[in-house]
Amino acid sequence: MSGTKRITLAMTGASGVQYGLRLLDCLVQEEREVHFLISKAALLVMATETDVCLPPKAQAMQHFLTEYTGAAPDQIHVHSQEDWMAPVASGSGAPSSMVVVPCSMGTLSAIATGASNNLIERAADVTLKERRQLIIVPREAPYSSIHLESMLKLSQMGAVILPASPGFYHQPQSVDDLIDFVVARILNQLDIPQTMLPRWGE
Repeated sequence: MSGTKRITLAMTGASGVQYGLRLLDCLVQEEREVHFLISKAALLVMATETDVCLPPKAQAMQHFLTEYTGAAPDQIHVHSQEDWMAPVASGSGAPSSMVVVPCSMGTLSAIATGASNNLIERAADVTLKERRQLIIVPREAPYSSIHLESMLKLSQMGAVILPASPGFYHQPQSVDDLIDFVVARILNQLDIPQTMLPRWGE
């Protein structure tokens, strides 16, 4: 995938793993190279919310996701949470954009404080320090003052806070339409073409 815009996609343990899976599918279809990270909590949520059962090992997961999305060989790179040699762990090798979807409040807080206790947190820290694009998609209700303060802090650092709050002006007919609404907004931020949601006024 030489010359292709690379994107880091991280999924953490909040409800809404469908958003992450749909985004992965869209990125693959748009021929983007994806560095995929997923927390243990997200694996549990995925098993609860979907019929997708990801293998726990990175290599097996990479093979599964390649087949699941129809990706080209080496288009998806899966990294374990302890893989500190992964490109996403360094400013010299990290992709130009990172999306955390869904983003748990624990991960949000850790990113806001620069904790870097695992590869997801480190990758986000690298994205911020290198002044690259970081999109956070929180899924929680209601927000506590801690959540709001963490979001404000990240926004002031240049991150985009894009809550998983689908609109209804496009008259959704299914749950998939609601998922596509949020994913389309993410793709718009990434400046990646999408036909799921027309821009306002079109």
